[in-house]
Amino acid sequence: MAGARRCLEERGYAHTTSRDIAAAADAPLGTINYHYGSKEALLNAAMLESIHEWGAKVQSPGTPAVAAAPDTTGATDDTGVKNATGAPPSVAARLETMWARVIESQVTDRPLLVAATEGFAQAERSPEVRAQIAEAYEHSRPRLAAELHGIRGEEGSADAATARAVGSVHMALVAGLTQQWLVDPEHAPSAGELAAGLRAIARSLDNDG
Repeated sequence: MAGARRCLEERGYAHTTSRDIAAAADAPLGTINYHYGSKEALLNAAMLESIHEWGAKVQSPGTPAVAAAPDTTGATDDTGVKNATGAPPSVAARLETMWARVIESQVTDRPLLVAATEGFAQAERSPEVRAQIAEAYEHSRPRLAAELHGIRGEEGSADAATARAVGSVHMALVAGLTQQWLVDPEHAPSAGELAAGLRAIARSLDNDG
């Protein structure tokens, strides 16, 4: 798996051969079919692992980027994050922190991110990849709503639909932000600009309401 991951990050899905993977893993060529059935199955598994790893990294609430300020009281919010005054971070602070983490990953984890992005294209041709990515989406929607907004949308609860909607918006924002930074980093928005844009949209929606 490590060899396949390395090839995905260095060569990409379309340009990786079985010999490339075997060489990267320092393993006999036949081990690919023996353990995974085919080169494609191994690459799909490696891509899914990349997607899960990146998603967990940028969505995790407990990274140093979130908890950068020293805590003096021991208080925590519902994500377990502490700040200097003991008060929970504002929603805006949580959102900008996550978006800043996504932006930072364009530099620190670009090969991983490109490999993960390729996984979405492969979902069109692989029912297994599509199903596993869809499952990850379903898990992430309520998690994002809970961690960023405190909306606990357990199945069957009154907040379930709200949690799903809120989580879906965040996933759309992260996906769009990622694509913009991959393709045109010079003009892609910062975390603060994204927050300002959302505030403007929210005001427009309130005015229409």
